[in-house]
Parts: sequence; C-alpha cells; structure tokens
Amino acid sequence: MKVLVTGGAGFIGGHVVDQLAAAGAEVVVLDSLVAHDSPPPLPAGVDLRVADLRDADAVADAVGDVDAVCHQAARVGLGVDLDDVAGYVSDNDLGTAVLLRALWRRRFAGRLVVASSMVVYGEGRYRCARHGQVAPGPRSVADLDAGRFEPPCPHCGARLSWDHVDEDAPADPRNVYAATKLHTEHLAFVYGRETGAAVCALRYHNVYGPRMPRDTPYAGVASLFRSALAGGAAPRVFEDGGQLRDFVHVSDVARANVLALGSGWSGALNVASGEPHTILEMATALCGAFGPAAPPPVVTGEYRLGDVRHVVASPARAAAALGFEARVPFAAGVAAFAHAPLRAAGMRTSPDGVVSP
Repeated sequence: MKVLVTGGAGFIGGHVVDQLAAAGAEVVVLDSLVAHDSPPPLPAGVDLRVADLRDADAVADAVGDVDAVCHQAARVGLGVDLDDVAGYVSDNDLGTAVLLRALWRRRFAGRLVVASSMVVYGEGRYRCARHGQVAPGPRSVADLDAGRFEPPCPHCGARLSWDHVDEDAPADPRNVYAATKLHTEHLAFVYGRETGAAVCALRYHNVYGPRMPRDTPYAGVASLFRSALAGGAAPRVFEDGGQLRDFVHVSDVARANVLALGSGWSGALNVASGEPHTILEMATALCGAFGPAAPPPVVTGEYRLGDVRHVVASPARAAAALGFEARVPFAAGVAAFAHAPLRAAGMRTSPDGVVSP
C-alpha cells in the first residue's frame, strides 16, 4: 500500500509515518517543514516532498499514485485571538480544499483518514439531577473572574456532573481552530459522498508523547508543562486545575491511524483512552516524574476564553469499528514523557503535523 501522509514530519504525523514504514507501507510525506528548526529524521525509503499544502501543483504531484491518504497537516492550538483567524482558515480550510481538489481530479476513491479533534464538541457531555442531559453554553466572563469554573445547568443553575462524550454528540466549536477542524471533517465527508471513498475522521483527545513541539503557546498543555520544567520553572495550571481531559499517548494515536487506513469504516471516531485525568493531575505527575528538584505546579486561577471545562471521550465506537484500544497507561506514559525528547518549535505560519489541542 502506498500512503500519502500530509504533515508527516510533524508530531503525530511523524509517528504515523514510523508505524506505516515499520508495517511495510510505501510512504510519501508532504510537509512544508516551516514549523521545524531542521528537517526531522524519517525512516529509510520515505519520499519527503517539501511543499505547502496550499501549493496545488505540489499536492497534485504528491497524490499521483497513492492508494490512501492520511491528512495530518494543520495549524494547531487555540490561537491567541481572532487576529489569527485568517491564518487558521487559510492553512486548515484552504489546505484541505486544495488536497481534496487534487484527489478529485485524480478520481481518487481510496481510503482517506483525516485528523480531527475533540475541540469540535465544545463542552463535553453533562447531566443535571433535575433536567437530565443538558448542553451548557459558554462560561461567562463574570463567572470565570469570580472563580466559578464549573458550567451550571442552563435551566436551573444547578451543579452538573460530567459524562462521556460519544461521536453522536452535537458539534459546538468554540474557537477558530475548532471551527476549522469541524470544517475539515465536513469537507472530507462531502468528498466521500461524491466519490464513494471511505472517509474516517479521527477526533484526537489530548495527545502527548515524545517529539512534541516545545516552547510555543500553540502546543498542547502537556508540552507546555514539560517545557516549563525543562527550563527550571513550575508548570502554571489555569483555573483551579480541575478541568478533566483524556490524555492519550502519541503511539496509540498513530496506531489508530494505521488501523483506520486498513479498515473500510467511514465516519467520525474518538481517539482516546477513556480514562479522565485533571489538568492538575497531569502537571503533578510530570513534576513527580521529572525529579526531586522539580518545582511543584502553581495553580494560577487564570483562564482563556474559548477553553472548555470537561471533555471526556467514549472510546467504544473506535473499539468496535477499528479494534482500537489505548495501550499506554497514564502513569507509565507520563513518567516516560517527563524525560522524552521534545522538538524545537520553528515558525508557525504554515501547515505542520497536528499536535494535541
């Protein structure tokens, strides 16, 4: 099987390439490399094409005779503010559109796997003791300023309990990055309906592991904590640290992509461990694994508009559709990550391998 991996020199994309090459696949990587200080090592035999995903000629050449496409390239993170909107839309929406147009012109009807994210859900799933399952709206600035971080029931204001989010939960993107990832899904599924291609969107939860980019506000929270510790600083934990997330190791995420490429299943799938941990738990575990000299995490009470409180995934559909279950336990994964090599961050102005939101 010959597979094109867009963003294949990035964090998740690079691990996907490693696993595909180890399985004997012929791999073509399309990556601009602008987010790298130096070209990353790739397995022997990988065909690296250095080009922006918006370069129509380069993309048309890259898709020429591939059997499957694994689309990882994207601008990542929540962004800083709406001044980033044009860059996100250009990199993520236009980049995906250029890829799909090239596939259409080639009459490609093979396997298409696209990287999506849990951020398409917005807040996770909640239940009110009185009103049952509810969908809280965005948290107000007044509540956040007052340290009231838990979203209340939209009907009675009572405290809610979280529940697992499955793939049928309504989408509610709450930042520009989230909106572009949902649009990537929509464009890919339109392509599947028009061509008969099998399309799978993998909704990554909080991915962490070796070769994460460091020293960048666009990286995942695990990388931010790890970068702080490497610099001798305490990890800064926003809100009260009680935000629940599903942390999933990058080797598991890469394996989910390989399984999806080998399946005929179409639709969206959560890629998650199914075991929630708080942000403060992640910071504390990293500090403990980093060594006795590591400063403890600092809970700051700060917040970012666009962040959500709890998102915990149900991994059941991915298990049924792909036979995928996460294998790396949280404690072991975090202990290894505390000393794993990180990737120096370069420019952020063009597509790169997707990292965790």
